[in-house]
Amino acid sequence: MAQVPIEELLRRCGSVYKLVILAAKRAKELAAGSPPLVEMPHRKATSIALEEILQGKVLYKPAEEPEPRAGKKGRGAKAKDEKRKKAA
Repeated sequence: MAQVPIEELLRRCGSVYKLVILAAKRAKELAAGSPPLVEMPHRKATSIALEEILQGKVLYKPAEEPEPRAGKKGRGAKAKDEKRKKAA
């Protein structure tokens, strides 16, 4: 496996967790047949994915958080509301 400087990878991603997620997703894409964005003598998908991240060809983009639903309450909230209305 290629020797990739972990410190530089962490600077690019911000945390170990983001780095692992990004590298795993990109390695899966490469294994599925996606063309590599860098030229390397290595053939392993994980090595290529890490090198792509190191060169800045692949970036971490956080997933958008879904908007909270209006009027949606937690589990059992409807029953509690009905009890309160009957008591009042």
